[in-house]
Amino acid sequence: MQLEPMLTTAAGLSSQHSQLFEKAKEMEVLFLAEMLSHAGLGNPSQQFGGGIGEEQFSSFLRNAQARNMVEKGGLGLAQTIFASLVKSEEARHAR
Repeated sequence: MQLEPMLTTAAGLSSQHSQLFEKAKEMEVLFLAEMLSHAGLGNPSQQFGGGIGEEQFSSFLRNAQARNMVEKGGLGLAQTIFASLVKSEEARHAR
């Protein structure tokens, strides 16, 4: 079994593949932000919460943390999505 290297940046990819990879990373960011939300990250504390302002800005914190996770390698979801998009694109051009 041979493992492919994990892609973490779009460096070395063609312009079109670079755009696909960036979109795949954005999808992983959205997925992780939603999972962090369901895990309760950013929920106001009951005793010393920041009120309505904390509730309104907690999504920014989750998105920033999710983006940071993806930039550090993430779950590998972006790479899987990217590979699927490339394979779909190649199949479409082969017709």
